[in-house]
Amino acid sequence: METTGVAQGRPLYGEMMGIFDRFRKSRDETATLYRAVVARARQPHWYLAGAVPDTIDGRFDMIAAVLAIVMLRLEDDPAGVRASTQLSEAFVDDMDPQLREIGIGDLLVGKHVGRMMGMLGGRLGAYRDGLAAGDLAPALVRNLYRGESPEPGAVRHVADSLTALRDALATMPTSALLAGDLL
Repeated sequence: METTGVAQGRPLYGEMMGIFDRFRKSRDETATLYRAVVARARQPHWYLAGAVPDTIDGRFDMIAAVLAIVMLRLEDDPAGVRASTQLSEAFVDDMDPQLREIGIGDLLVGKHVGRMMGMLGGRLGAYRDGLAAGDLAPALVRNLYRGESPEPGAVRHVADSLTALRDALATMPTSALLAGDLL
């Protein structure tokens, strides 16, 4: 096995590990922020006052909602675009073992993760449009509650809370956000 590059005289193994180190480092940069997103999405008020179903699907949908708000904020700053992409990768890294834990077989995990990424992308667009229109409720009923509208007060609680999060994140530096400060 050749262990040095012909032209450079450097160890090939070292070059390959350098590639993986850069990949790992980029993921590590957003790991704290992703953990903060998940912690925010697990807060009881979403499930109590907001009537988000406390189920696997409901928890996924709530993580996707908070994640979408954070990603939209990051996309507003050119310095945050790369981190937004890394957050979606952290989401995949988190969902893969979750699917396996609930019994999804190896052959189907990729298909499910792909579907989840499509759902996240759809939510990004729906929440972006809802925020721009000043009314998140229709997007929340369709995506967070999966068409089953709870009491209007519950939807309003979630819409107001996500809008307040978006507004608060807009005032903070990207560096603080990347450090996992979700207020």
